[in-house]
Amino acid sequence: MPSVVRFGVSLEPDLLKRFDKIIKEKGYSNRSEAIRDLIRKALVEEEISQPEKKIVGVLSIVYDHDFSDITHRLLHIQHSQHSKVRSTMHIHLDEKNCLEILVVEGKASEIKSFADRIQSLKGVKYSKINLFVPP
Repeated sequence: MPSVVRFGVSLEPDLLKRFDKIIKEKGYSNRSEAIRDLIRKALVEEEISQPEKKIVGVLSIVYDHDFSDITHRLLHIQHSQHSKVRSTMHIHLDEKNCLEILVVEGKASEIKSFADRIQSLKGVKYSKINLFVPP
């Protein structure tokens, strides 16, 4: 069983009060769990900032499929980067709008560039990439 290291943290009372409010709202059972998650998140952020680091991500896109040739351009970009796109899901939100979810994998710099290329397309209303390092 892995050992646990205990350490103390000094915080201003107002900062601790605000932190306690957040961890209660999020349903943490204690401060330690919340602090562990914050540390893990900081470590992932540092890792995905390394251009050559292999990462995995989920790119969510909402777009108006009636806008010009957006569907064709999105497909062209995805096919040109087929080795990075592991899976896709397409959902019709209404008569005009589509949600597309792409699972992507590759070097951090390449995945970020790929996501930026899609986000900058006219007709894309919203785009967000969530990245992490595979275990």
